[in-house]
Amino acid sequence: MPRPVHRRDDVRPEEADHDYLPGLPQRWLLPWYDLVARVRGVHRMYRRTVEIAGVVDDAHVLDVGCGTGNLSREVLRAAPDAVVTGLDPDGDALRRAARKLRRGDSGEVTLIRGFAHRLPVPDASQDHVVSSLALHHVPLEEKRRLAAEILRVLRRGGRVTIADFAGDHAAGHGDDGGTADAQHGDGAHAHRTGRGHRHGRGHQGHGGAEHQPGHGPGSTAYDADNADGGIEKLLTEAGLRDACAVERMPLLGDSVVFVQAQRA
Repeated sequence: MPRPVHRRDDVRPEEADHDYLPGLPQRWLLPWYDLVARVRGVHRMYRRTVEIAGVVDDAHVLDVGCGTGNLSREVLRAAPDAVVTGLDPDGDALRRAARKLRRGDSGEVTLIRGFAHRLPVPDASQDHVVSSLALHHVPLEEKRRLAAEILRVLRRGGRVTIADFAGDHAAGHGDDGGTADAQHGDGAHAHRTGRGHRHGRGHQGHGGAEHQPGHGPGSTAYDADNADGGIEKLLTEAGLRDACAVERMPLLGDSVVFVQAQRA
């Protein structure tokens, strides 16, 4: 029998107008998202995220910004009996995720349309929170709210594992010692830090899809927040312990950092 996938909407009336960045710039391109991700090697990052997280069977796992379900699928491949909750504001992406995640005969999946600043799961209910390429699309204040929510929903000893762009180029730390603007052309720094530009539905990201295989100098992102240990600082300030960058991976002409922290 196909794996049951439950879906529900958790968007409140006051959140209905929240902007978010879809997985690709135009919605009609969404069916091509997985093909683009596969061709550009993004699935290596999904697999590595799950390996670093160390998910085991029967674990409760929350995938923040799950998009079309690629990271959730890797969780279920590694731990077929895991209980997975995927959260994303993009209903179209969640419909594709539901079709994909039904292809299995064990585990339990719930897909929720909602926003990362308010995680729709009970206190101390999750063994793991995971996220891939979503954080860099969220403004700093929203990231702080997300970090506080991660602390709330993790059980004691539970772990959060985040894979996201390291932000080195966006912050001006180029590999050759030059600035990001010098490497990517005039205006690249403003695009990549999300100042004054709009992409998709808007630049106020709220934990959208697994953004995005087309990442590059023209993307609208807040990845400069991630530079100089920004993700580790974010999690530490929220009260999580032992936040550290575990490793890095080259991806899409950039660098992805894997950061992990734990609830005491």
